[in-house]
Amino acid sequence: MYRIINFIKEFIRETDKFLLVLCTVTSAYGLLMVYSATKPTLSDGAVFSRDFRTMLIAVGAGLVFAIVISLLDYEFIIKLWPLIGLFCVGIMIVTLIWGKAPPARPDARSWLVIGDTGFYLQPSELVKIGFIITFGFHLDAVKDTLDKLGTMFLLCVHAAIPVLLVIITGDAGSALIFILMFVGMMFMAGVKLRYFAAGAAIVAAISPLVWIYALKDLQKNRILALFYPELYPAVIYQQDMGIKAIGSGGFWGSGLFKGTYTQSSLVPENQNDMIFSVIGEELGFVGAITAIVLITLIIARIINTGKKSRDNSTSNMCYGMAIMLAAQVIINIGMALKLFPVVGITLPFFSAGGSSNLSVYLGIGLILSIYRYNQTKQLDNLRLIGIRTPFTQ
Repeated sequence: MYRIINFIKEFIRETDKFLLVLCTVTSAYGLLMVYSATKPTLSDGAVFSRDFRTMLIAVGAGLVFAIVISLLDYEFIIKLWPLIGLFCVGIMIVTLIWGKAPPARPDARSWLVIGDTGFYLQPSELVKIGFIITFGFHLDAVKDTLDKLGTMFLLCVHAAIPVLLVIITGDAGSALIFILMFVGMMFMAGVKLRYFAAGAAIVAAISPLVWIYALKDLQKNRILALFYPELYPAVIYQQDMGIKAIGSGGFWGSGLFKGTYTQSSLVPENQNDMIFSVIGEELGFVGAITAIVLITLIIARIINTGKKSRDNSTSNMCYGMAIMLAAQVIINIGMALKLFPVVGITLPFFSAGGSSNLSVYLGIGLILSIYRYNQTKQLDNLRLIGIRTPFTQ
């Protein structure tokens, strides 16, 4: 018992309590919004919706996994990069063969059904965390040759693998997040600007081909609907209802469980992609800003951990995690405000969904491990060189 108490005390002292509390509070906020969004769909006698239960389980399990992962030395996790890479490729190949499309996303066979439970797992969410680890290590391994064309080519191949795999399954939204993570991590690693300029030129050159041969009709229509909404009323309907719901909330909101659009289920998938419309309508500008501030603080804390990390590879991973969260927040809120087309991107910590919430907490566990073991190793180094601090024994 004494050892257990000491272990708990040590964990509390060394872990990033601020980040852990921030994530827990933000997820609790998200659960409240999902409950409100799904409340009108409850059958007689039901207390919680399926989406709410799934998210609650995912957040609870995610917190446990995050704590367990934080107890592992990040150097051990990094050494597993070949297995992590193989797992990511393997699970995406399995998805290509046996993937299913849920009722809400008939255009994407990007989910695996878990046994007879009826629960869906979206492997691309797990692969995002795997990519952060493997690509962060890759960038560190070639940091002395980043200016060479051969190095750039291999880094591009590394990123192209998950991008192509998720595109084939029909998950264009996740592919976009992978691309943004790739570009952001390359920039933070110090890649020369001329490579970004060359990449932008290539993207501009192949854009017409992508539009003609790669994009599906639904994806094209979602883009065109932003510019010609009167021609695509059915396509833009979700975003029209979403922005009306946000606008109706005003400064303080209509009140929790009192939003006209939310409680009438007028906004399709408002528990997932359009959860921001629920926040905006029922809690108003104040609630929306609070949600943005909470996620911004999480991202800033992760970046701060990356800045303080002693290892280049773990700094890359922290930046990758921060970029992933920031990209999803910007795109999701942009969809809700009719600034971007709908691409099926969740709002981290807020949108319903087991895979996305669980995967985010796996990434948070990695960040907590980096924070914890950088703290303990710095203290060990101080003891070794004979410098006494209030923490030395």
